[in-house]
Amino acid sequence: MGLRRTKRPEHPTPPSGAAVELAGVRRQYGRGDGAVHALRGIDLALPHGSFTAVMGPSGSGKSTFLQCAAGLDRPTAGSVRLGGTEISGMSENRLTELRRSRLGFVFQAFNLLPSLTVEQNVLLPMRLAGQRPDRRRAAEVLGQVGLGDKGGRRPSELSGGQQQRVALARALVTSPDVVFADEPTGALDTTTAAEVLTLLRDAVDTLGATVVMVTHDPVAAGYADRVLFLSDGAIADTLPRSGPARIADRMRALTAPAPAYAGTAA
Repeated sequence: MGLRRTKRPEHPTPPSGAAVELAGVRRQYGRGDGAVHALRGIDLALPHGSFTAVMGPSGSGKSTFLQCAAGLDRPTAGSVRLGGTEISGMSENRLTELRRSRLGFVFQAFNLLPSLTVEQNVLLPMRLAGQRPDRRRAAEVLGQVGLGDKGGRRPSELSGGQQQRVALARALVTSPDVVFADEPTGALDTTTAAEVLTLLRDAVDTLGATVVMVTHDPVAAGYADRVLFLSDGAIADTLPRSGPARIADRMRALTAPAPAYAGTAA
């Protein structure tokens, strides 16, 4: 099952350069002795049409990284740009509009609305963005994820893997600049997880999508073009596309008592 390239909806074409860019991004919670430094100065540029996996030990800053990069949380300092648009100082209303029209999200828990049909769930980003729901587009993306005949079903009638495919179709329906995926295979069995990861990979290779995925699974990270390792709120290392064994070895090195690897993600 593969994805095929489709025409992107009309919204501003991002300039050449990075799809996601963080410069000196810090995120601190609290003040004084009790302050938690979740991110400690992240400098990163991810090109359009790339697949990046983000890994790290518990508490390393993975979730905060994704939230700041996606405009779900505001950094304490630094700059975040999505598709060439500076979002750090945007009003909440403008940020909401940007997330609905130019970003896609896939979560571990699927986050489908049980009262809506599959088609209605997929079309939800269009409705929230004030666009006219395009049923032809919904059918197209559902076909791409292998659920072309499930548009009238409710999420409760689908398996977990099928629900995550609906979530992926929902993320792709607006042809977003970036798809952010947070542990998208965490609730799936090995076979189903591989199917979803293949679809994410195909979205990059066939549709030119940009995917940023937080994961704890070296197998999942092996689908990415690059693996970014965080430790204690900072970039500790990166790997080009690698097998699960090499990725797991690098993760073990980060959690070992020895000093963490030093690297950049420029």
